[in-house]
Amino acid sequence: MKLLRVLLPLLLCSFSAVASAASAAPVPLRIGIIGLTHTHVHWLLDREKLGDIEIVGIVEKNRELAQRYTQKYGISMAIVFDTMAEMLDQKKPTAVAAFGSIFEHLAVVEAAAPRGIHVMVEKPLAVSLNHAKKMKQLADRHQISLMVNYETTWYPTVYQAYDLLRSDQIGGLRKVVVHDGHKGPKKIGVNQEFLDWLGDPVLNGGGAMTDFGCYGANLMTYLMQGIRPTSVTAITQQFQAQDYPKVDDEATIILTYPGSQAVIQASWNWPIARKDMEIYGVRGYIMADNRNDIRVRRSEAEPERAQSLAELAYPFNDPFAYFKALIEGKLKQGKFDPSALDNNMIVMEILDAAARSAKLGHTIKF
Repeated sequence: MKLLRVLLPLLLCSFSAVASAASAAPVPLRIGIIGLTHTHVHWLLDREKLGDIEIVGIVEKNRELAQRYTQKYGISMAIVFDTMAEMLDQKKPTAVAAFGSIFEHLAVVEAAAPRGIHVMVEKPLAVSLNHAKKMKQLADRHQISLMVNYETTWYPTVYQAYDLLRSDQIGGLRKVVVHDGHKGPKKIGVNQEFLDWLGDPVLNGGGAMTDFGCYGANLMTYLMQGIRPTSVTAITQQFQAQDYPKVDDEATIILTYPGSQAVIQASWNWPIARKDMEIYGVRGYIMADNRNDIRVRRSEAEPERAQSLAELAYPFNDPFAYFKALIEGKLKQGKFDPSALDNNMIVMEILDAAARSAKLGHTIKF
């Protein structure tokens, strides 16, 4: 009995510590997936094991595709639904991520926003400026987060380049050149379900100019902190008509600003896949070669210096961790940060003007 009196306070203290730790453990974000045809969905399906995200429902009419993916990742087909309404009403997710065609983004927001459900879509925001405006109106009216995911948003080099530019390391901005793309969806072997809509001008909103031109528009809008271009000029070409008969596979977009210019090179014809950015100031330059490698030359009198950057800290290193923190109010998103809605509305204005410029054969003034 004496031993019990000695041990009891220790046991109670230990139990209290365990209970406190359990209560302090982060609650996973309840997320629904709408569509499985965009292969970026694998990023989400493969990370549920981390514990900060719980996939509570999936919407996909293609049962064969759903069975293939759920079996691969050990997810029950019992949470797969044919319609958004069924999944949203039965599973009541806090947020949804859209992985269908770009055309479907509007329908996702139309279903989720009135229910108070937050939405993340893959880049670009929408197939058209008209769709984008409707999506923003819904997000604002129902006070939900509407986030756009770009691969480059999670590149440490993007933020290092921004900080160097803002701290006047290379002088005032004069020119930005952004290269994005690969050999083309068919040549890199994307699955048929993805390929079926990537080359559709209605479902994807265009070809390479939509698919990869949005990256440069997004990055430039971030660097310029929301300043709109004064003009947009675009040229599109079709080198692989046999593979993409309905859309462009090569695009160059030129944006002019007071005192600076951006050249966006979007292509399904690069021999080697790339996502890189060149920033030129009055005195020097910044070369963001890829996700981690950056080169800087501050002036003609100084040598170029190369650096390999570490990954960003959680939750800034991952779209789903970031989305969770954004919803929970644990981070404050800049108005023109790459995934922010205001940034992406300007991206849609640029893409809309670029499409008109390419079609009409002349510069579009803003």
